[in-house]
Amino acid sequence: MTLRYSYTLFAPVYDAFVAPFTSGARRRSLASLREGAPGEVLLVGIGSGLDVPLLPRGPRYTGLDLTPAMLARARRKAVATGLDIRLDVGDARQLPYGDAAFDVVVLHLILAVTPHPERVLAEAARVLRPGGRTLIFDKFLRPGQQAPLRRSISPLLGILATRTDVVFEQVLAQAPGLEVASDRPALAGGWFRHIELRKTEP
Repeated sequence: MTLRYSYTLFAPVYDAFVAPFTSGARRRSLASLREGAPGEVLLVGIGSGLDVPLLPRGPRYTGLDLTPAMLARARRKAVATGLDIRLDVGDARQLPYGDAAFDVVVLHLILAVTPHPERVLAEAARVLRPGGRTLIFDKFLRPGQQAPLRRSISPLLGILATRTDVVFEQVLAQAPGLEVASDRPALAGGWFRHIELRKTEP
């Protein structure tokens, strides 16, 4: 089963399961978009658009997702809220945008979903302008953390929806030019984290 197929099946019920658990954490992550007035913001893996009603006015937004069924829901939220946002179908591992095209890249619940998080983060770095920021909200294991249950169920969950064994520090090590600006617990005793990265290299 591919992720596009599984998320097409999940699309009608995704918001009901995910929104109540994540809305507060999403809001806290996106609040930083009010700082520094970023011009161009890319939301990778925008999914059904749970972030859309939380986005401040001002920046120019682009959203990308692998699944047209999820994007259709994001489009309806954009219309309902009056947000002007471009929505594209595409693969987070090979973004269809030029180098240094965005001031901020938002990665909410995508790095632990994709089978290749290091490629997704490297692509985020590529499309960021020097000094740009990446806002991450996701679940990660800490380096050396045992978490036997999370590791054991990850192969099955990864096929269906999301991985539970991703170690962020290992992913970051494969995306040169990004440095951690902040790293804070978000949910579930710190399993979910708010991480902000900055691009340091041209």
